[in-house]
Amino acid sequence: MRDVTQLLNSIDQGDPKAAEELLPLVYEELRKLAAARMAQQPDGQTLQATALVHEAWLRLVDGPNRPYASRRHFFSAAAQAMRHLLIERARRKLRERHGGDLQRVGVEDVEIAAPADDETLLLINTALEELTLLAPEKAEVVKLRFFVGLDEKEIAELLNLSPRTVERYWSYAKAWLFERIPKS
Repeated sequence: MRDVTQLLNSIDQGDPKAAEELLPLVYEELRKLAAARMAQQPDGQTLQATALVHEAWLRLVDGPNRPYASRRHFFSAAAQAMRHLLIERARRKLRERHGGDLQRVGVEDVEIAAPADDETLLLINTALEELTLLAPEKAEVVKLRFFVGLDEKEIAELLNLSPRTVERYWSYAKAWLFERIPKS
């Protein structure tokens, strides 16, 4: 059986069977990532981890960001796809339920990598987009930690960084985000 990177290259070269081979290799890992992220969502969440994985999968294999250079690139794209799906869902729910009016949230009320309501999630996303422009590696750590639910060791392995570097990036990014999230 071929590895993930070989299969990703085959998909990009038009091999129709490569996607069928890739899904079983990555599905369980994607499912664990989605389940960890969904566990951080507030009670009453109707979206299931399986649905999140399937939606993310469709974006990954049919999306414009292919080709994927490596396993790391693929799982970073998966984290991004899950993040976008959750953000889009939060925006849609706010428009439908609350007319889209955002409220300010005090920093002391926000705990990164904890359950977040839709409004808080959107505030964090806006700040994260700004951080991505200034410090992409630190933003990537936040995406993998907050939106996928990976721990520092898993992030270090995926991004090929030392656990200590991931810890420093995470500390910096949390402080940076706390400064940008509007205070009540």
